[in-house]
Amino acid sequence: MCEIPNNVIQIDAFSQLFDGFSIGSNDLTQLTLGVDRDSEIVAFDFDERDPGMLEMFRQAVVGAKRNGRHIGICGEAPANYPEIARYLTGLGIDSISVNPSSVFRTMAVVFDAETNQPRSET
Repeated sequence: MCEIPNNVIQIDAFSQLFDGFSIGSNDLTQLTLGVDRDSEIVAFDFDERDPGMLEMFRQAVVGAKRNGRHIGICGEAPANYPEIARYLTGLGIDSISVNPSSVFRTMAVVFDAETNQPRSET
């Protein structure tokens, strides 16, 4: 699980030990931004669309691909924000896990991203 920033930063080393990765977007966001999503005081700052989070997602996907490893994502980011599902698809993520109520919407976003956008090379 890529749930802590160190797992993303050290993905090359972890790729020597594991044959695949799953980004845990909820925990990775909380630990990257230093924001407890369940806190009434600071939860408003919990946002997977933060530029720092987009960079963490990018590093995880690109790093896994660089090492020939499967990479997926679980958590609420792609279900809550279609633009994140689109972004991850453009990066070449292998799988996206979402809750049942957002499956069809996310499938449509992924289909559109796969058919209408060139994949990112970064």
